[in-house]
Amino acid sequence: MKNFGRISLIVLVAIVAITVILLVSLMTNLSSVATDPKMNTWIDYNLTWAYVLFFVAAGAALLFALYQMVTDFKSAKAVLGSVGFMLAVVVIAYLLASAELPKFPGVQKFIDNGTLTSNVSKWVDTGLITTYFLLGIAVLSLLMGPVSKLWKR
Repeated sequence: MKNFGRISLIVLVAIVAITVILLVSLMTNLSSVATDPKMNTWIDYNLTWAYVLFFVAAGAALLFALYQMVTDFKSAKAVLGSVGFMLAVVVIAYLLASAELPKFPGVQKFIDNGTLTSNVSKWVDTGLITTYFLLGIAVLSLLMGPVSKLWKR
């Protein structure tokens, strides 16, 4: 375990060093000309590095979560229950959602260019209904605290 901490520190220092080098290189190559190819290259390098860091962090978070689930199954049951509840809410919202295209001024442009389809409309409706359900559940849970304290007295 001691070696893991040392390796982690070395990797962290390497990541910070690469990030600093890329940022300094970008800052020294800034130009007032938006089409400067040298500046755009450094912007691309920095964006690529940000994507790499994001996916490495997301992967590490998923691996850590899986490791925790395997090693402590009792607490994992609660997490799996929460995920199951969220999936149930989304499924119910999807079943209640309408695939009808909206009718408001300016929407025809999005329908004509293919941005807005009945499938997109259904998923947007699903997202809205899910938000409403979860908001309602949050409000009810906030109200249940004081009400349950009154009943306990």
